Amino acid sequence: MGVDMSNPPNSHIKDFFASPALSLSLAGIFRGANVCNGEAAASMEVEEGEEGSGGGRREETVEISSENSGPMRSKSDDDFEGEGEHDHEDDDDGDDKNKKKKRKKYHRHTAEQIREMEALFKESPHPDEKQRQQLSKQLGLAPRQVKFWFQNRRTQIKAIQERHENSLLKSEMDKLREDNKSMRETINKACCPNCGTATTSRDAALTSTEEQQLRIENAKLKAEVEKLRAVVGKSSPGATASCSAGNEQENRSSLDFYTGIFGLDKSRIMETANQAMEELKKMATAGEPLWIRSVETGREILNYDEYTKVFGSEDSSINGRPKRSIEASRETGVVFIDVPRLVQSFMDVDQWKEMFPCLISKAATVDVICNGEGASRNGAVQLMFAEVQMLTPMVPTREVYFVRYCKQLNAEQWAIVDVSIDKVEDNIDASLVKCRKRPSGCIIEDKSNGHCKVIWVEHLQCQKSTVHTMYRTVVHSGLTFGARHWMATLQLQCERLVFFMATNVPTKDSTGVATLAGRKSILKLAQRMTWSFCRAICASSYHTWNKVSSKTGEDIRVSSRKNLNDPGEPVGVILCAVSSVWLPVVPHILFDFLRDEARRNEWDIMSNGGPVQTIANLIKGQDRGNAAAILKMKSKENNMWVLQDSCTNAYESMIVYAPVDTNGMQSVITGCDSSNLAILPSGFSILPDGHESRPLVITSRQEERSTEGGCLLTIAFQILTNTSPTAKPTMESVDSINTLISCTLKNIKTSLQCEDS
Repeated sequence: MGVDMSNPPNSHIKDFFASPALSLSLAGIFRGANVCNGEAAASMEVEEGEEGSGGGRREETVEISSENSGPMRSKSDDDFEGEGEHDHEDDDDGDDKNKKKKRKKYHRHTAEQIREMEALFKESPHPDEKQRQQLSKQLGLAPRQVKFWFQNRRTQIKAIQERHENSLLKSEMDKLREDNKSMRETINKACCPNCGTATTSRDAALTSTEEQQLRIENAKLKAEVEKLRAVVGKSSPGATASCSAGNEQENRSSLDFYTGIFGLDKSRIMETANQAMEELKKMATAGEPLWIRSVETGREILNYDEYTKVFGSEDSSINGRPKRSIEASRETGVVFIDVPRLVQSFMDVDQWKEMFPCLISKAATVDVICNGEGASRNGAVQLMFAEVQMLTPMVPTREVYFVRYCKQLNAEQWAIVDVSIDKVEDNIDASLVKCRKRPSGCIIEDKSNGHCKVIWVEHLQCQKSTVHTMYRTVVHSGLTFGARHWMATLQLQCERLVFFMATNVPTKDSTGVATLAGRKSILKLAQRMTWSFCRAICASSYHTWNKVSSKTGEDIRVSSRKNLNDPGEPVGVILCAVSSVWLPVVPHILFDFLRDEARRNEWDIMSNGGPVQTIANLIKGQDRGNAAAILKMKSKENNMWVLQDSCTNAYESMIVYAPVDTNGMQSVITGCDSSNLAILPSGFSILPDGHESRPLVITSRQEERSTEGGCLLTIAFQILTNTSPTAKPTMESVDSINTLISCTLKNIKTSLQCEDS
């Protein structure tokens, strides 16, 4: 089994996307890329026919460069023909001691020979007879020496990969054991040691919120354990039988869980899920008069009077006024991913979070009501929790519990529906009734060549809450949490995966990186950086934000956190400051300005006004704005490297960057593991302001079709204030990051000539 050595332990690029359709999708576009990874190789001896554990089976390998390794030892011709010199001994007894003894002689290849064989190995790990003959003549070696060198090389790589995989699995298992142990201790503290019932002590009693958090964490741990069991694959037939019995017990406990906690039974949940599925199918396929397309914006608008006639209304009223406002939207698009993998990404909560990092801050499968049929999960029903966010602390998050139902409609269509269930929120947290899901979800239709058509319907009931005036229009119009945002994010993520899995990358799309392994390693690091940025700047309950005023009048939110042992971030106290402003600039103009390295010194204080050089630039989407780049900032004091990830779609754009260790980044470029490279991202989020209007002129020229309005810019900086996790943020550090945001905003406004905004 081959393992990509550049994968981090918590790799977010899942194997379920590695389909032939994805890998070959850009084969007609991409041409010519050499695959190699950087890792030193040690000497090994392998006899012919003993390569790997599978006899003559050809194994998948990851190529590891050995440019820094010493000369490799292999067998000489004497080993296979003469097998060395013979020593004769005369003995009076005339027994078997007079037999010839063989002494093997070994030959060390020169550095030049190793370089030549390495070069061919990078292109073809399994050279044919003609290639071996040609190389042996060129290097002055026997063909069998070349053959066994390649066998040894492949076996070395396989052994290294297996050791690496085992160490990753062991570390994950240890972490799960520690988490489980801490949870057990917490539960034991809240129970009487004699009778096992909950104590009445205020210190020991668990609140309902703590109970729910433990339940969610337990669901996550169970999912991780199941994944590790599947990877290790060491279950015996007897273990399989006991596992089946365990699943039956789990299903029974699941029913008890719903009946005892929420007062619901399985038949009631399934009835609601089936009704929601029928409503979703009608909502996804109906035209007028249920959905009316706006002439002004081109968006589809739900005719709610017609909706109540067709489906009825569950809204209750007080003094003739509805309790909740309605948000409904529909969007249709084509995504490059096959249907089974897309369905799996919705039903696996971890994959779902990774697919929508800018929209989901928290998510968990609270319990599985029905596992569905086979690997396809047809008919699966599960209770889920999600905290939906906006990339600014100025807009509160939305927490919602819902049942997700997955069903295959026909040979080419699947449906995923979400719907909130009565009494669930009331029994968990009464505040959660502020937001409920009416039947929402998507219809997925399989198309040829790995494409699928997705019709997304988003239908929410939300109590009106206080929203900052700057964001009121974009939130209340349904754009922020609507179908258009979900669809644009899905298309962007699937496109990124296609470019990540592509094997033949054009030179113009991968400048500065010579190997495919280096390209993948950089893209993984850039993705981890962007996900970290999204988690850091939202209004999630992970953070506590304090409002301060800047010297130039902007409102700045400041939050601090402590990193104890996460190798992906610097250890110590981290201070994050975020500010959101409105600018009278079209979003794509601001996006192009901020990612332009030629103009970076106009706003970036870290550049000190010096020039910025692009070391590497990797395209990861059809839009050239979707790219990961390594920049070098030249100054009199030193040269600093910066990793930058830029993303843009039909709804929002992001530019995330962070200074990186030069030596660590150079190893990542060669294809080494990037999971332990500490990185602390800062960056920008750009949204339309929601004030859609008619074009100023009617023309077919794209550059002239500008509209009135502006954009909402969120700027965030993170700094390490102290390397000791026990320290506290100081006023000096708050003033420093406050000044950093104020000066950067001033520079941006000056460059774009919008100081008065």
